[in-house]
Amino acid sequence: MTTAQPLNIVFAGTPDFSVPPLRRLIDGPHTVQAVLTQPDKPAGRGRTLRQSPVKQAALDAGIPVWQPETLRDAHWQQRLAELKPDLMVVVAYGLILPQAVLDIPRHGCWNIHASLLPRWRGAAPIQRAILAGDQETGVCIMRMEAGLDTGPVYRRKITPIHPQDTAGDLHDRLSLLGAEALDECLHGLTTNTLPAPEPQDENGVTYAHKITTDEAVIDWQQPAAAIVRQINAFNPWPGARGDIAGQPHKIWRARALDDSPAETPVVPGSIRRVDKQALEIQCGQGVLAIDEIQHPGKRRLPIADYLNAHAERLAAACDKTLDVKTP
Repeated sequence: MTTAQPLNIVFAGTPDFSVPPLRRLIDGPHTVQAVLTQPDKPAGRGRTLRQSPVKQAALDAGIPVWQPETLRDAHWQQRLAELKPDLMVVVAYGLILPQAVLDIPRHGCWNIHASLLPRWRGAAPIQRAILAGDQETGVCIMRMEAGLDTGPVYRRKITPIHPQDTAGDLHDRLSLLGAEALDECLHGLTTNTLPAPEPQDENGVTYAHKITTDEAVIDWQQPAAAIVRQINAFNPWPGARGDIAGQPHKIWRARALDDSPAETPVVPGSIRRVDKQALEIQCGQGVLAIDEIQHPGKRRLPIADYLNAHAERLAAACDKTLDVKTP
């Protein structure tokens, strides 16, 4: 029987997504020699420096934290080499690892990527999968190469994308799946049972380009189903936004309804129905039923709470030819 040998590991990560895998390493048999994370950044109205979630978790565990501006610096490369790590685990770190760094660990560098590679290489795989209407996604443990998410894959774990899954929901689920997949791969590595990684199929490559705030603007001419995906993909950031009765709102959760013809034509973007319990907006195809909304300068509210204060105003703002139900 093969006995698992503990590893010396360097961890590199920055946001909340990286924390469950780091905690799994901290609680396991291996030694986390150091944690790399991006430098503290100003945040909030006071622009005070804020530590990354990974830095906070590492300090709580008493692990040394390094915050280089770049890993192309020979000083940081030398410090890493002096640790003689067996492995480097990278999860949403945010800095490029040059080949000189990739070559330092005895078993190379592993990356936890939040997609089923080669689909959605790049910066925003969770949001892009939702926007595209993918039925499933997952995480991959990949051996890193110099290219962008091009390395061979050791392990995949799949999860369905449910119709009401937001990017936040999927983010949390995939982060935990990533920690599980890392555990499984580490067990295989330390017991000499880890299969060789599989090269990615270049025919299936798609790129998850960085999200921009302009993409969060709702075009009511689009089908309701596409708008629901947009709302889900941009929850929690930056929040899908659209005009309702002439005022900008952020819409956080919504459903697409079957399109039954109105008695009179309804222009996309117009209110199809409003009462104390429901706010429905006509789309280019279908109707959008809003479940959670935010008025400018106010907090997010369930639709019933929002309509307690705004149903009459919205009804009054509607074109009289619309199919509007008032209390």
